[in-house]
Amino acid sequence: MELLKNLNEKQVEAVINLQNPLLILAGAGSGKTRVITYKISYLLENGFKPYNILALTFTNKAANGMKERAINLSPAAENVWISTFHSLCVRILRREIEWLGYKNNFTILDSKDSMAVIKSCLKELNFDEKVFLPKNILAQISFNKNKMITPEKFLIETESDFRANKVAQVYKLYQSKLKVENLLDFDDLISLTAQILKNFPDVLDYYREKFKYILVDEYQDTNAAQYLLIKLLVGTSKNICVVGDDDQSIYSWRGADIQNILAFENDFPDVKIIKLEQNYRSTQIILDAANSVIKNNLSRKSKNLWTQSQSGSKIFFYQADTYTDEANFLASTILNNLDEFSYKDCAVLYRNNFLSRVIEDEFVKKNIPYKLIGATRFYDHMEIKDLLAYLKFINNPDDDTSFLRIVNTPKRGIGAKTIEKITTAAAQEKVSCWQILNSVSCPNNLTEFVRMIKEFIDYSFSHSIYDLLQKVLTDTNYNQYLQKCENYFSRIENIEEFFAKITEFDDSGSLSDFLQQISLLSEIDNYNENEDAVNLMTLHGAKGLEFPCVFIFGADDEIFPGYLKSGLDLEEERRLFYVGITRAQKKLFISSSNYRLRNGEMLRSTPSQFIDEIPNKLLERKKIISTPKAYKPIYRPRVYEKIISEPKNFQLNYAVGDRVKHFKFGICTVEDIASVNADYQVTVKLSDGSKKILLAKFTNLAPVE
Repeated sequence: MELLKNLNEKQVEAVINLQNPLLILAGAGSGKTRVITYKISYLLENGFKPYNILALTFTNKAANGMKERAINLSPAAENVWISTFHSLCVRILRREIEWLGYKNNFTILDSKDSMAVIKSCLKELNFDEKVFLPKNILAQISFNKNKMITPEKFLIETESDFRANKVAQVYKLYQSKLKVENLLDFDDLISLTAQILKNFPDVLDYYREKFKYILVDEYQDTNAAQYLLIKLLVGTSKNICVVGDDDQSIYSWRGADIQNILAFENDFPDVKIIKLEQNYRSTQIILDAANSVIKNNLSRKSKNLWTQSQSGSKIFFYQADTYTDEANFLASTILNNLDEFSYKDCAVLYRNNFLSRVIEDEFVKKNIPYKLIGATRFYDHMEIKDLLAYLKFINNPDDDTSFLRIVNTPKRGIGAKTIEKITTAAAQEKVSCWQILNSVSCPNNLTEFVRMIKEFIDYSFSHSIYDLLQKVLTDTNYNQYLQKCENYFSRIENIEEFFAKITEFDDSGSLSDFLQQISLLSEIDNYNENEDAVNLMTLHGAKGLEFPCVFIFGADDEIFPGYLKSGLDLEEERRLFYVGITRAQKKLFISSSNYRLRNGEMLRSTPSQFIDEIPNKLLERKKIISTPKAYKPIYRPRVYEKIISEPKNFQLNYAVGDRVKHFKFGICTVEDIASVNADYQVTVKLSDGSKKILLAKFTNLAPVE
């Protein structure tokens, strides 16, 4: 058949099988999208009508690309339902949502609108937003919706847990308000569609009759609601084909359940499993390394990637002396390979966003163009911009831009009208806002702000930039402000990395010199897709992409994998490392450092345990032996200890050895309790044997009798 001549043997087998439920385990770079689009064409050639075929994926980009390729093969594919899960559900809900008492002209909320509804619920219930953070509550509601847990069920489940039950009350009121106002949030689109199909047989029969064949891409990324939706639509039919790779399941933190792909045959006993193992992306050495790493996971279906291309160059592992040497190696290697690769051929992947800072600094020094994909530039993170604004204003009080950013950050009761009066007066007098503040009588809160800034200015003349920033953090209570923000610990990591930058700065330099250096770093233009620039991104953000030359940066234990990762968490970290390896087409470089500046200290590091899982015959190693005198650790107080100063005002109602309940992890056993500043660090053992370190103040573990 002409259609199949461009496919390999296994791909052909996957395309032509119409007798069984089909699970296609598509290894990285094995042509899974090609199989899906060819299968759509094969279905059309074998009697299926376009409107009876449903193909689902996760992003609009993937859906549009799939549709375009399918139409190129068969013009009739124009009428095939190829969409994201959410787009499909919107179409169904516009027709069927009245079964649940909504009107079909419902409005879909964005995240900010959802947050506003949450805040109104908290106000109506008289719950303190400082105690029940709206963003955290919205995240818990989202988690429950994706697990198909209704407000009523969550209320019952949390009867013995005071804090979780309060969240359940907010959830119930929130959902009630949405229904009254005919609103749906993003999670409702899938959960309510599944609810309709489950509770109204006539509706389910209609869609089962409509969708006679269903294909699902990236099946390993489905959550409980998506899984139920698919299972309901398929019913007892064998006409389902799911494509995915359990070795690339890296999104459990947002609800994806790897068991959906691992246990697929439990729901479809006659399933045919086809493995796509021929890779069209990478060299054999890169694939051998990926195979060697991932085989250490227990929760997987075995597969072995291979290619017909050349074996290629060995993987280069560089163990630098310090993290700045590591960044220098990265930049120099890119420059030394420009005869083979352009800048845009290169990608730098890292586990955590804070690692980008030292890379960005080095690229600026060496004039290497770069672009950050799917992330904020280090110096553009909210908390870094806030702290820089304080330093800029201390250095130059006539800087109105910095003044407007910090005057009410953190909140100090200075309203918009007051600020407007100041800016208006400054404009009329043609002076800075600071000069106006020092020439007129101000309200008490503004007077206190002026006093604080003057104290900072005086302090800056006789103290280091490091100490000055510590004082700013302490006197403004900035940490307490951050605790109310999303991604608190990630923001703390960024602040600690900013302290690392200050530590590197020449002590003889002035605050003005430091700010000038930062300004040069943060004024680099953003590069678009067509620009010749190195790609910087997290490993999560790299999934689905490929590059001729890849660098995995910061491969240290306690970073990658993270601190105390074990059990299923460690397996997901390993899958993430596997994803990183398999992004590389021709060359792969991995680097770590002997010393990395973290928490204000130059700490000894060891290479990631995943490096040892790559056979030595595949690696070319270079290790720099440090000289203790040259690299004496810089002992600084931990930033946590400086900026977290509120006293403990609560007691734990459980002890080591007790069984406790966590809203997400279920029943756990307390293994250790350590006092950490204003909180307790609690180590718990989960039912799967893995361990988690939790902060008591944030998790509210409930004792189990």
